[in-house]
Amino acid sequence: MTLTDAQVEEAAADLLTAEDTRTQIGLLSLRHPGMTLDDAYRIQSAQMAQKLAGGRRIVGWKIGLTSKVMQEALKIDTPDSGVLFDDMIFPNGGTVPAGRFIQPRIEAEIAFVMKAPLSGEVSRDDVIAATDYVTPSLEILDTRILRADPDTGTPRIITDTVSDNAANAGIVTGKEQNPPEAFDLRWTGAILTKNDEVVATGLGAAVLNDPVTGIVWLARRMGQYGQRIEAGQVVLSGSFIAPIECPSGTRISADFGAFGSVAINFD
Repeated sequence: MTLTDAQVEEAAADLLTAEDTRTQIGLLSLRHPGMTLDDAYRIQSAQMAQKLAGGRRIVGWKIGLTSKVMQEALKIDTPDSGVLFDDMIFPNGGTVPAGRFIQPRIEAEIAFVMKAPLSGEVSRDDVIAATDYVTPSLEILDTRILRADPDTGTPRIITDTVSDNAANAGIVTGKEQNPPEAFDLRWTGAILTKNDEVVATGLGAAVLNDPVTGIVWLARRMGQYGQRIEAGQVVLSGSFIAPIECPSGTRISADFGAFGSVAINFD
């Protein structure tokens, strides 16, 4: 770790202000060139503490950067994770109010809803046993940090995205509650439509070769930080499509076939 506690708190405060005012800040990786991934999670945790103190409630976790395409784009070899809060939940088929986010995008994922806690060194079988059900989901992404520095063109890196709660902003889940053993999740995927046009397709195998692997990774990472996935929480296992831009007027639907469906609109 290279950042002082004061630097961590300052970065967290800047990100919370950016979220509140819908105004992006500059890259933290340029402000603090030597910052580490541990520093980034400290910044994320500092925001989490502020949100919990303000009355928000943790409803789950997201796993990101699970596909090889996204890892190669950011020149990393590890996923990242973020926190899902109760004010991030949007109803299936509902509408995101205009101005709620800065630059919303969406990803399609398989969501796991847990019936038992998980933390530390767990196996694939442990994850399946702890899962209540799996369901289609859309993750709404937003970025409180600029995607690239306007002066140098330097792109954001993983320490920026992790600091920014892994770019998480919202979650939409389907109504289907599928037993985790009922589908081969590697072959479970979706046809994603934007304004009635197919714009992406993907399979669960794009997520670390098995979406369950992401939950294993998350439980181990959280164990290192003294955290755990709790019963009743939802975990977004990672996207199997590239992010889709969602300006005002966008209608998104994801057809997961027999697995279910999920949709969201943007005013």
